[in-house]
Amino acid sequence: MSDALKPNRVQLGREAEAKAAQFLIDQGYAMITRNYKAHRGEIDLVAMDGDVLVFVEVKYRQAPGYSPEESIGQQKLKALSRAILEYITEMELKDPPTRLDLIAIDRDGTRHYKDILAP
Repeated sequence: MSDALKPNRVQLGREAEAKAAQFLIDQGYAMITRNYKAHRGEIDLVAMDGDVLVFVEVKYRQAPGYSPEESIGQQKLKALSRAILEYITEMELKDPPTRLDLIAIDRDGTRHYKDILAP
C-alpha cells in the first residue's frame, strides 16, 4: 500500500478514541469530553461512571507482537496524573471521586482496565 493510501497516526488515534468512547457509552458511561489538552499532556477521554469521574487513556496498536498495555510506563502515568489534577482544578471540582482507566485496542479486540493507578 502506498504511503498516500495509509491512514496516518493522528487519524488512527482519533478512530481508536471514537471506538473507545462508544465502548464506554455502550457500558453505560456518560461521555464528558474528548482530548482535554493540559499544559503537560492530554487526557483522551473524560466520562462519568455513576458518580465517579473517569479519566481514560486510549492505546491502540496494530503491529503484531506489540500490546497497547506495554506502552504505559511510569513517565506516562505521572504525566496523566498531572493532567488529571489540572483538569480538576480548571473545572473547579471539589474532591470528586476519580479513577484512571486504560482502554487497549488491537487486533485481538478492546480491553478495559479500570483504576490503573490503584496499588
